[in-house]
Amino acid sequence: MNRYPRDMGGYGANPPDPKWPGGAKIAVQFVINYEEGGENNVLHGDKASEAFLSEIVGASAWEGQRHWNMESIYEYGARAGFWRLHRLFTEMDIPVTVYGVATALARAPEQVAAMQSAGWEIASHGLKWIEYKDYTIDDERVDMHKAIALHEEVTGTRPTGWYTGRCSVNTVDIVAEEGGFAYVSDSYADDLPYWYEHDSGHQLIIPYTLDANDMRFATPQGFNSGDQFFSYLKDSFDALYAEGEAGQAKMMSIGIHCRLLGRPGRIQALRRFMEYAKSHADVWFAKRIEIADHWHNNHAPEHHMSRPTHMSQQEFIDHYGSIFEHSPWIAERAFDDELSPAHNTAIGLHSALTRKFRSASENERLDVLKAHPDLAGKLAAAKRLTAESSAEQASAGLDALTQEEHATFTRLNDKYTEKFGFPFIIAVKGLDKNQILSSFKQRVENKRDREFETACKQVERIALLRLKDILP
Repeated sequence: MNRYPRDMGGYGANPPDPKWPGGAKIAVQFVINYEEGGENNVLHGDKASEAFLSEIVGASAWEGQRHWNMESIYEYGARAGFWRLHRLFTEMDIPVTVYGVATALARAPEQVAAMQSAGWEIASHGLKWIEYKDYTIDDERVDMHKAIALHEEVTGTRPTGWYTGRCSVNTVDIVAEEGGFAYVSDSYADDLPYWYEHDSGHQLIIPYTLDANDMRFATPQGFNSGDQFFSYLKDSFDALYAEGEAGQAKMMSIGIHCRLLGRPGRIQALRRFMEYAKSHADVWFAKRIEIADHWHNNHAPEHHMSRPTHMSQQEFIDHYGSIFEHSPWIAERAFDDELSPAHNTAIGLHSALTRKFRSASENERLDVLKAHPDLAGKLAAAKRLTAESSAEQASAGLDALTQEEHATFTRLNDKYTEKFGFPFIIAVKGLDKNQILSSFKQRVENKRDREFETACKQVERIALLRLKDILP
C-alpha cells in the first residue's frame, strides 16, 4: 500500500462547533515559554552555545565554548522578563500555560513557586531546549521520560501537556505512546484541537502558533516594534472573533518568551492586546489543560467504520468496488495508489477513484459505460439490477412507470444504444421522470464524442452520490 501519512483535509469547509463554555465566540490562550537555563550551553553538557531566539539575530553556535552575550540574554528572561510578565498576567487576572523546560524549571525555584501561586498550568517543554531532529527515537524517548521525572520532582506533579518545539518526526508518536498526556502541542496545523490516530488509540492535539508569537521579534522580517506585534494580534483576534460570531468559533494561541516580550519596549503591546480582548463579550481566556479537558468531555474521538485508508485490499474492494458499476478494477487501482487521510471522506475517495477512471483507456471507460443498465429496461423488470441501481431508479419513480411511459423509455433506450454503443446514463437522484425524459431526448441527438464524455461525467456523478451515502 502507498499511504501518505499527512492529513491535508482536516475539518474541511465545516469545522465542528467547539461549544466553548458560556457560548464563547473565541478561546484565547497565552503560553509563556520558560526556557532560560535549559538552552544549549557547554555548562549543560551540550556541544555548543545557543543560537536560537535571542536579540542576536542570525547568531551561530560556538562549538565547545560559552557565549557570554547569549547567556546573559537568556538570563535576562529569568531575572527580569519573567517577573514583568508575571506582574502583568496576575494584574489582568488572565490564566497562563507555561511550557517549562524541565532543566530550566529546576534552576528557577522562585519562578516555579510564583507560577504555582498564580495557578498557572506548567506543561512540559522537554528536558532541554535543544534540537531533536537528529535524535534516534530511543534517545528522544529516554529524554522524554527524564523530563517527566524531573518535572515531577520540581513541581510536585507530572505534566499533562507536552510541547517539544524543536521536535522530530517521532515526537508526537512518542508522546502518544507514553499515554499520560491530555494533549500535545507539537503541531501548527489548525485553529481547533483535533485527534491524532496512533497505534494504541487517539491522542489530542492542541495546535500551537509560530505567527502570533513574540519569536518573530528575533527573526528576519519579523516584528520590529511592539506596535507591529499588537496589530498582528488584534487582526488575528478580530478575524477569529468574526468567525465565532458567524457560528464557527476557534482558538487563538499566543506564544511568549520571557527574554523577548519581557523587555520593557515590548510588553506594553501585550498589555494593550489584553485590554482589547477583554473589552469584548464572550471571550474565554483559558489554560491549555482547560481546553484539553473541554475537548475530551465534549468532542471525544469518533470511532467510525474502518476508514478507507486503513482497510485491507479485499475490504476496500468489498466496500467500494461497486461504486463504479460492475467495475471493481477501479477500486483495485485506487487502493494501490497514494491514499491519505484526506481520502477518507466521500469527496476525497471520489477523487481517488475518479482519477483511475479518467486515466483508463477509452475501451476501459467504454466497458464501464456498458456495465450500466438501461433505465427502466429489461434488467429492471427482471429485478437484476445492483442494489445501488435499483435504489437510484426507484428514487426517480422508474420502477413504477405506466405502460405508455415504459414504451417511451424502451424506444429511447433502443435508439440511444444503437447510436452510441452504450446505454443512456444519468444521475437520477433528485430528478423526476419528466426531467430524465427531457435530458434523454436532448442527449440522444448529440455527436458520439460529446455524448461519450457526457456519459462519463454522469458516471462520475453517480459515483459521488453513492459515496456520499456511506461516507461523511
